[in-house]
Amino acid sequence: MNKLFEFDKKKLKDYDYIIGTDEAGRGPGAGSVFAAAVCFTSFDKSLIKSLNKINDSKQLSEKTREELFDIITANSIYSIHQGSVEEIEKYNILAVSLMQMNKACNDVISRLKSDKVLTLADGNKLIRNYSFPQETIVKGDSKSASIAAASILAKVTRDRYMNELDKEFPQYGWAQNKGYMTKAHLDAVDKYGLCKYHRKKFFEKHFETAQQLSLL
Repeated sequence: MNKLFEFDKKKLKDYDYIIGTDEAGRGPGAGSVFAAAVCFTSFDKSLIKSLNKINDSKQLSEKTREELFDIITANSIYSIHQGSVEEIEKYNILAVSLMQMNKACNDVISRLKSDKVLTLADGNKLIRNYSFPQETIVKGDSKSASIAAASILAKVTRDRYMNELDKEFPQYGWAQNKGYMTKAHLDAVDKYGLCKYHRKKFFEKHFETAQQLSLL
């Protein structure tokens, strides 16, 4: 945890602020993608102590993520943006993810006292059409405290959203699989078909395979 904060502190050498950004929901076959941006305006000892469990959101339990969500939102300037299924179908999941990261980061910057900001983006893709300095950090959610925090905000927000969609379409088991294309989810799609929250292009290969199997 200390290493994650030290990573961000070192990046402050030539900047007033560091923003970390990450997304959740690129892989699932259903639901929106979410991107978050987080800026800790100070790295005092009490903040670091309160976030001593911070890590890549995928490495944390749901309970821990929920606890950290409240601490992060109370101690940072942050923004969370949602890319719809319609946008994903119209463009593509990578483009929409980067669009939402762009929006979230610009929203945070608009609330800072300086635009001398370095943005750290998880992964190896730069944010498109972004006018501020940025760096890509592969596996950044396990290296940077700001990216890890953004990862948690995006993941928790998307999980809550999928739990709500599950109430509308309980047959797909989204409260459990969060829209990922698990066997149970695919079996439910075969039985009930696709609904308005499915990313239809994600299922093209599945339906081709299912059709081929039916011909055997």
